[in-house]
Amino acid sequence: MTIKHSLGNQTGPDTLRMERTLPAPIERVWAYLADSDKRAAWLAGGALPRAPGELFELRFEHTKLTGEVAPDRFAECREPILQKSRLLRMEPPTLLSISWDEGGSAPSQVTFELTPKGDTTQLVLTHTRLASRKDMLSVASGWHAHVDVLIEILEGNKPQGFWTNLAAIEKEYEAHIR
Repeated sequence: MTIKHSLGNQTGPDTLRMERTLPAPIERVWAYLADSDKRAAWLAGGALPRAPGELFELRFEHTKLTGEVAPDRFAECREPILQKSRLLRMEPPTLLSISWDEGGSAPSQVTFELTPKGDTTQLVLTHTRLASRKDMLSVASGWHAHVDVLIEILEGNKPQGFWTNLAAIEKEYEAHIR
């Protein structure tokens, strides 16, 4: 499989940064971040809270993304996964920042920054507070595959092969991340 989009980069010992041009105006892209049903189509559902500091739950249903069943090593992803997160900042339609996995010992943080570029939108996704290289590799390949699904949806296509794409991307990131 050929990697369609450039890889994210490790910008610090605990930080991944990914930049993508998304094929839709900023208001449409924002809807795919903020609206639970739209977000569920490419990442995870779950209503965002109204105020920063409040907890909410993300519901990952990976099999629904492209219809492809998770391989054995991701067997836990064959069933819905619930993850607690916290809204940190929200400035529609340009910024969304949330904690990642409040149930873990040290939650990490994800920030989506959107900039309008005519009929497209520049996405800068930054995931910080990653505890290890293993976490960095998992997050990098996961975000890459999820954003690929989002791009397919924004282009009006039916996304294909989430897990196949993830497996190919993991190999690329293994060579790319320190």
